[in-house]
Amino acid sequence: MRLRLGAWGMMAGLAGLLAGCGDGGAVARRAGSSGTSLELPVPEPSPSAKAPSTTETRSDAMVIGFPEGGASLNREARAVLDRLAAEPAVRSRRLILRGHSDCDGDDAGNRRMSRQRAEAVRDYLADKGIARDHMQVIALGETRPIAPNAKPDGSDDRAGRARNRRVEIEVTT
Repeated sequence: MRLRLGAWGMMAGLAGLLAGCGDGGAVARRAGSSGTSLELPVPEPSPSAKAPSTTETRSDAMVIGFPEGGASLNREARAVLDRLAAEPAVRSRRLILRGHSDCDGDDAGNRRMSRQRAEAVRDYLADKGIARDHMQVIALGETRPIAPNAKPDGSDDRAGRARNRRVEIEVTT
C-alpha cells in the first residue's frame, strides 16, 4: 500500500521538524486518504540549532551606543572614540566595526541602520587620522542582541533595546 503525502502535509511536517517544536519523543502524524497514517519522529533540536535569546559582546570590544532610530554620535561616544584614536598602537592595526540594531523595524531597515552606525564610527575615526582601509564595517542588524528586546510578559524592554543599538569596535593584532 502506498501513502501519498500532499505538498501541504510535507510542508507541515518539515515546518515542525525545522521549528524544533518537539519534546524529544514527539511524533508528527499525517493521515492518509485511506485512514492510514505516517509517523515521523521529531528530534529535539541540537543546542546549536536553537536561536539564543542574547549573545555576548567580546570582552575586548569597545561598545558605542546609539539613540533609537539614529546613527549620530553623542558627546560621550565622541570622547571614547577620541581616546581610541589617540592610541598610537591603533593606527597600525585593523579595526572591525560591527554595527547592530534593536528589533524594531524590518530586517532590511535594521541592517541599513546598523551599517549607518558603523559607518558613522568609521567616518569619525577617519577624521581623527585612522586610515579608512584599516577599518572594516560589518552590518549585523538585529541578529546578535546582547540584551532582551522584550520583557518576559511580552512588553517592550526599552533598556534592553537601547543596549542592542550599538557598534562594537574590535582592535585586531
